[in-house]
Amino acid sequence: MDTFVIHDYILQISVASILGLVILYSIFRGRKSNYNHVIRSSENVDNLWSENDVIVVGAGVAGAALAHTLAKDGRRVHVIERDLTEPDRIVGELLQPGGYLKLIELGLKDCVDDIDAQRVVGYGLFKDGKNIRLSYPLEQFTADVAGRSFHNGRFIQKMREKAASLPYVRLEQGTVTSLLEEKGVVKGVQYKTKNGEEMKAYAPLTIVCDGCFSNLRRSLCSPKVEVPSHFVGLILENCKLPFSNHGHVILADPSPILFYQISTTEVRCLVDVPAGQKLPSIANGEMAKYLKTAVAPQVPPELYESFVAAVDKCNIRTMPNRSMPATPQPTPGAILMGDAFNMRHPLTGGGMTVALSDIVILRDLLKPLKSLNNSEALCKYLESFYTLRKPVASTINTLAGALYKVFCASSDDAHKEMREACFDYLSLGGECSNGPVALLSGLNPRPLSLVIHFFAVAVYGVGRLLLPFPSPKRLWLGVRLLTGAAGIIFPIMKAEGLRQMFFPATVPAYYRSLQVK
Repeated sequence: MDTFVIHDYILQISVASILGLVILYSIFRGRKSNYNHVIRSSENVDNLWSENDVIVVGAGVAGAALAHTLAKDGRRVHVIERDLTEPDRIVGELLQPGGYLKLIELGLKDCVDDIDAQRVVGYGLFKDGKNIRLSYPLEQFTADVAGRSFHNGRFIQKMREKAASLPYVRLEQGTVTSLLEEKGVVKGVQYKTKNGEEMKAYAPLTIVCDGCFSNLRRSLCSPKVEVPSHFVGLILENCKLPFSNHGHVILADPSPILFYQISTTEVRCLVDVPAGQKLPSIANGEMAKYLKTAVAPQVPPELYESFVAAVDKCNIRTMPNRSMPATPQPTPGAILMGDAFNMRHPLTGGGMTVALSDIVILRDLLKPLKSLNNSEALCKYLESFYTLRKPVASTINTLAGALYKVFCASSDDAHKEMREACFDYLSLGGECSNGPVALLSGLNPRPLSLVIHFFAVAVYGVGRLLLPFPSPKRLWLGVRLLTGAAGIIFPIMKAEGLRQMFFPATVPAYYRSLQVK
């Protein structure tokens, strides 16, 4: 009996041991399989980044949107941004409805969510105690379509997060110091990492989006940068604008003042100081004195106390307003985008609309291309980009420059008449307000419409001068008004490129978008 029990015990131990070995072997194989899977995944990641398709310099609005857009199309995008902390700027806080539509088209609509962005449905225009309300013509769009105003930094961080969430985007903090060129072809960039290490990155296409202070644009174009004025920025807290959900433009002396809501409790104020006027010093108190004595009396009464309180807080900042026509210099392997490429006076808030529109055009041009490796052919093909962008970009650019000049005060009688005529023309309503506001909002950026309305304002001003009875003095003032209007708009359009602006189909490069193999 004892022998039987011992044998049975030995048998059970043997069976248990065999089962244990089987289980251990299964576990080991499973772990080995998982380990091999991890190795393969790691190899896939290494292979993914063994070669970039595109390098994007800068991760502002243009750079982040471009990275997300190209990565969605399967391009491997290496984004290098000087500073990945949240930006703190006093401009780039208003997105027009036309820009919002481009945001939707690019799949970035949710970037204005959860940042306390405010809907903007039009403008209030103030002059000499009078005011008019101008609404965006949004009847044909869904209820969600409107402008948006927000903290610029919050919006950019959302764009960066959206781009970085894609597996084909590599977002890195570093400072690009130069472009890498070989026989006239840009091969990539040289940059310093966050830790100060010198690095090089290569790609068939480098897109420079490093903003208005770009240190690379001179390598890719011959820029003609002008500074027509400075903005002095303040934040007014817990105040109510005369027209809710509207931007506000005060036609002050010497130049406009802007107000718009950037959060539930904050209103941004931008005071324009023309280039011909010395910018008062913030450090010695001259700026605070200027704002209280020269500017405060011209703001709407509802905002006066909040404006003075904001000045007393001494949180005053300045920003140069830059204007630069697009002057492309096609370079194999590289392209300029955003404010590094083209700037306009920020009075009309059209910068982001232009940038997002450009990205849509570039995306559509690149989408059919399987490879970007033929730099010479790609450069020739992308010449069409500069033509295709012109009608929209040039209209918004010209409007911004022309409106700024008209809205500034002047001692010239003809200019005063033009300024007054512009305010009264917009007050007429109907197409006299809908047309210009459709241009301003980016909803209908047509060059011909811009010219028609601009000279309609001038003719309207002349008509007022000649009624009820013309006199030689008034007739001469009318002539000066018309010539003054032409002197404002035609130089801007000439700098933008009249042929590409009005007759893009006559430019040979226009048709290169149709020759993709």
